[in-house]
Amino acid sequence: MHGWMFSSSLYDLLIIRGLFATVKMVNYEVIVYTSNLAGAPTMNKVFIKLVGTEGESKKQWLISLKGASDIIRGAAPGFSVCCPTSIGKLVLIELEKHRLPLLPEDSWFPAKVQVKSPEGDTYTFPIYRWITDSKVQRFREGTALTVLEDNHHLGRYSRQQELKLREEDYRWNVYAEGLPHSMKAESNLSLPCEVRFSFTKSTEFFYTASSGLTKLKLMGLTTCKKAWTNIDDISRVFCSKKTEISDYVKEHWTEDAFFGYQFLNGVNPMLIRRCEALPSNFPVPDEMVFLSGQCSLAHEIKNGNIFLCDYKQLNGLPTNTINGKKQYLTAPLVLLHKTPDDKMKPIAIQLKQTPADDNPVFLPTDSEYDWLMAKIFVRSADFNEHQMNVHLLRTHLLAEVFAVALLRNMPMVHPLYKLLVPHTRYTLQINHLARALLISENGVFTQFSASGGEGMLTLLKRSLSSVTYTSLCIPDDIAERGLENVPNFYYRDDGLKVWDIIHRFVQGIFGHYYKDDCAVEQDSELQKWISDIFEHGFLSKECTGIPQRLTTVAELVKFATMVIFTCSAQHSAVNTGQFDYGGWMPNCPISLQRPPPTKKGTASKATMLQTLPDVNTTVQGLSTLWLLSKQSSDFVAFGQYPEDHFCEEIPTKLIKDFQGDLEVLSAIIKNRNKGLEVPYTYMDPAEVENSVAI
Repeated sequence: MHGWMFSSSLYDLLIIRGLFATVKMVNYEVIVYTSNLAGAPTMNKVFIKLVGTEGESKKQWLISLKGASDIIRGAAPGFSVCCPTSIGKLVLIELEKHRLPLLPEDSWFPAKVQVKSPEGDTYTFPIYRWITDSKVQRFREGTALTVLEDNHHLGRYSRQQELKLREEDYRWNVYAEGLPHSMKAESNLSLPCEVRFSFTKSTEFFYTASSGLTKLKLMGLTTCKKAWTNIDDISRVFCSKKTEISDYVKEHWTEDAFFGYQFLNGVNPMLIRRCEALPSNFPVPDEMVFLSGQCSLAHEIKNGNIFLCDYKQLNGLPTNTINGKKQYLTAPLVLLHKTPDDKMKPIAIQLKQTPADDNPVFLPTDSEYDWLMAKIFVRSADFNEHQMNVHLLRTHLLAEVFAVALLRNMPMVHPLYKLLVPHTRYTLQINHLARALLISENGVFTQFSASGGEGMLTLLKRSLSSVTYTSLCIPDDIAERGLENVPNFYYRDDGLKVWDIIHRFVQGIFGHYYKDDCAVEQDSELQKWISDIFEHGFLSKECTGIPQRLTTVAELVKFATMVIFTCSAQHSAVNTGQFDYGGWMPNCPISLQRPPPTKKGTASKATMLQTLPDVNTTVQGLSTLWLLSKQSSDFVAFGQYPEDHFCEEIPTKLIKDFQGDLEVLSAIIKNRNKGLEVPYTYMDPAEVENSVAI
């Protein structure tokens, strides 16, 4: 941050000197900090007024001692706002910005204002927003206050005015019936300034998006509608875009142990569950999977060693047409066995939901390509399930609901706003871009994924109907899926630790501001926030288990923990590794262009290549995964708060303790990963972004 200090005009100085002859004045020392964002300083005139419990100062022009260049550098001594008498405890400040003659109107991004009173108290006023016009902007003193504690009439008035403006700026929009509601915005430029990308973020994002395809366009691959004729050609084309894990995937993607490993620690760890009884539509007799009487399937189910992945949400989805060819997407059932050496291996795959003669159960003992083709259809199904449900819906779209509900219903002075606003950074713009570039009529997933078009919206609607509150809370979700004791499950191990650290932190924050359950129940702003989430995020469906009201501190703590976890660690877990596991296309085909095999003994290397997506479809899919996995240089790591919204001693200490706990966990994860063949980094707090920002 750059400190920006000001001196009064000559006229003001003469007035003040005249007054000093008859009246003893009191001085308030003011420091205004301007953000170090590109374009943050202003060349306009800035005025300030201090408002306290016993009165207010006159509006006073603040001008840099050393001219406009000093605004950029910072480095000025203090400036005094003078009043005839003390105006009491400061409640708020008013800022105005006006254009100087011959100079254009510009934007200004002040970070905070600090004021030292004549009584020796220092007040901090967090701002952290763009001021773009000449309207009066009011900002509250930084001590967090719920609506019940905000007793001063000026404070309550400014609170009401702030929320009135917010409701106009952040309006709900129905993107599609049956989906969570979104932020109403015609374009990125119509989003409020404070939620848009920084110049750095915007530049890097669009450069990555364009550069990812430029070389491939020059090679003619983006328009090549031919099938791959040699699997090695895929690696030669994408040799410039790879990671250590994508290289590992390329070498091991055909192995059963690695296929099973991905259900635990790949980008979609949300589907696998312990199998307590075989589904009636998945007939797998013992002799199919356990040869020579080694053990029985019933025995292994009883011992908790059998697991199921069921892609039933994909059943019957209308599929895409790409390059004039119908695409195929199955709804597989996959049975996995935890072996005595703690590997998770597939033992049976049925590609369609209804048992039939033309829907065989594929086994590891089948021919190499029969078994491999079955696994490829599963991996393609997993790609579509992951992108639409696990990634887009359960992190991006819900994070947008949490963000809009917060910005509409919580004034900046509310402790919930201060806690959650860092976890909304860039979410509204990245989601607007996702709707424009990925799932619009001409979006990449609409055009090139198997579920694109009508199927995509159907899948999203089905997915929302399956979302429950417990499935969004990792301790409940792991228990519900029966995965507490599965070995080598790093998503669970790291996720539960992150959840626990967040929960303790949130418990400390809200324990400070809410002394009893009654304070939660009577907080009208809090109740409007949760009601908005229930209505606009979960379409008022009580079966989701999402609370419609919050009645206890414990309920508030759990819900806020879920929000933070979803917007940070969970998003990282299902987003960051997309290119790692999808960079080698055969491991995660975006679409498949031949129907699934209806009998055994028909698959070959040639039919596999004919089934994989065409060259241009592959190019579009992998370029998108590269973009979605690329970390920005203005990335903010989880638990780091460049903006000081909390200023009191106890919350500040809780934040430091929170950051310390995350640092310890990060060290533990890094140390563990040294001994892993495939390191799991997606829940390492140092690698997790604070918000859904990509």
